[in-house]
Formats: sequence, C-alpha cells, structure tokens
Amino acid sequence: MENREINTYRLCSSDELDITKTFECGQCFRWNADEKGVYRGVAFGKAARVWNDGGEVYISTDAPLTMWLDYFDLHRDYREMSRFDGGEYLDKCVEYGMGIRILNQEPWEALCSFIISQCNNITRIKGIVEKLCALFGDEIDFEGEKYYSFPQPQCLAVLSPEDLAPLRSGYRAPYIIKAAESIVNGDIDLDALIDCSYTEAKKALLSLTGVGEKVANCVVLFGLRHMEGFPIDVWIKRALKEHFPPDFKPETLGEYAGLAQQYIFYYARENKDGVPEKVKNEQKKTKNV
Repeated sequence: MENREINTYRLCSSDELDITKTFECGQCFRWNADEKGVYRGVAFGKAARVWNDGGEVYISTDAPLTMWLDYFDLHRDYREMSRFDGGEYLDKCVEYGMGIRILNQEPWEALCSFIISQCNNITRIKGIVEKLCALFGDEIDFEGEKYYSFPQPQCLAVLSPEDLAPLRSGYRAPYIIKAAESIVNGDIDLDALIDCSYTEAKKALLSLTGVGEKVANCVVLFGLRHMEGFPIDVWIKRALKEHFPPDFKPETLGEYAGLAQQYIFYYARENKDGVPEKVKNEQKKTKNV
C-alpha cells in the first residue's frame, strides 16, 4: 500500500467553519468526534483529522489542501449568502447555526447514503454506511488506523439484496443496488446533474427506484451543489408549520434556500423546538434525520 506524506494545514477560522455544527447537522455520516472534539472521517477516498485550536480550524491529511477547501466550500462568503428575508424565526436560526457550511460531497456517496437515511436515525445511518464501506470499500491506512472508502457503484451493482444482509438495511437494500445499476448502466449521470438546473437534477433523481422528494432534495443539495434544494423532514415540517405562513414556499428564500434549511433543521433539532418533553428525552438517544 502506498504511503503518502501527511501534512497539517490551516483551513480557516472557526467563525467561518464550525466543524461540530457542520458535521452534526444531518448532511453527512462519515465524520465522528472523539472526547476532545477532534473529528476523523473519509471523503472522496481520503481520510483526514479535523480540529479547532485557538479559534482556527486545522486538518491533517495526505490529500491536497485544494480538495478540502472545495469540500468545505471555503471559497464562498456564507455571511453574505445567509441574508434571508424569512422573518424573525429564520433570523434566529441563522444566528444560532452560523458556522454551518454545505459540504460538497461525492455525488454517488450522497445518493446512496440518503437512500439509507429513509425513515432512519443518524446513529443507525452511520452504522449502516460504515458497515457498507468496511465490507465493499477499499482499505485506507491513515495515522496508524484503518478506514474505508465508499464503495463504487460498479461494486454494488453486481450484488443481491442477500449480499447486503449484514448491513441490516432492510427494505433499502434493493434500492441501493438499483441505484448502483442505474449509474453503471448509464441510465443516470450524476456528474452531469451538477451542471444542469436544480429542477432537472431533481427530476432525474426522482426517476430512481426508492428516491422520493426528501431524498432527491438531499442529494441535489449535498451531492450535486444545487443550493436551492430544500429537504423537508419531520423537523423542518414542524418548524414550517409553527413558524412560517401556511402558504410558505422554499423558493421564496432564493438560490441559497438549502442553506436556510440547514439553519432551521439544526436550530429545531438542537433546541427540540416544539417537541413534548417526553419525546425530547427519547430523541436524546437517537436524533432523527
């Protein structure tokens, strides 16, 4: 196995990128923190360690810094992008969530991960995704630890639902395989969907077996760089019902509506907004996507 030099880089200030908020706002499933708040994870087949120190964010990696600058979307001004005209509640969400950035994730990983996310909680999603990678991905050695890349669609397309039984992903297993087959067969070109419109990209994703509105919007937002995507889950649905007009439409928030969605999601979930106390206690154990 090739050994590449590991370098440490400063990414940005912690005001520009809050790693806890960004990794814990439901958009990704392969980053985990230790007791010191240091995150380790894998993206685009490269492992890394990310942490805060003295108001700065650092990364140790054997991949080029340019890859991570793009992954964390650090070339854009999020304060400027966060000027929404959505009322007092959204203003509160933006202030609370400032530091969240939309990760530019690998399109296939985003599609497969959010298929897995259906009717699931984050802890379980992470477990299924990690098992999938350990079984079918390539081994990565980083800082003396073993990690695994996300398996390519060519690897999964030849499998049967029985092959995925160790994941315990239930009814989602055939959807994973069908999505992989669609990519391998050329029925859908995820990279091409980055360059088309948000509407066209979502329409193409909705043609896949097992992909509905929520999953499609997650994929266009987190994997295809269309920031108009506005996934609506139980947290967003509750927030919209309680704090927005009945005729609210996400498109009124403009081209960065997906960023507003992340602020709303993070605020509502972290504050258990509108959730009865009994339910709050249950959701401390597993936070739903």
